Amino acid sequence: MALTSKQTRHLRALGHHLDPVVHLGKDGITDGLHKAIDQALTDHELVKVKLNPEAPEDRFEAADAVAARLKADVAQVLGRTFLLYRKHPQQPKIKLP
Repeated sequence: MALTSKQTRHLRALGHHLDPVVHLGKDGITDGLHKAIDQALTDHELVKVKLNPEAPEDRFEAADAVAARLKADVAQVLGRTFLLYRKHPQQPKIKLP
């Protein structure tokens, strides 16, 4: 699902005050990282992920790779953090405009 610019702005506003739930470290993108982000997306729908300085991936490539594998949308890449959104299949919490 591609987000419209209005939906992206809404998600960025909601994600502004969130703390990073998952940190991507020196091991890079692993199965454990995917499981942690998948669980966080299921629980919260909107998740902020932080790339530590020793992370081997580029921030844009990491965001796109994780989003593609987890069928999520990248709402924002800012600095060393990115914001992912995936609508909950049964009980959505976030109402998009």
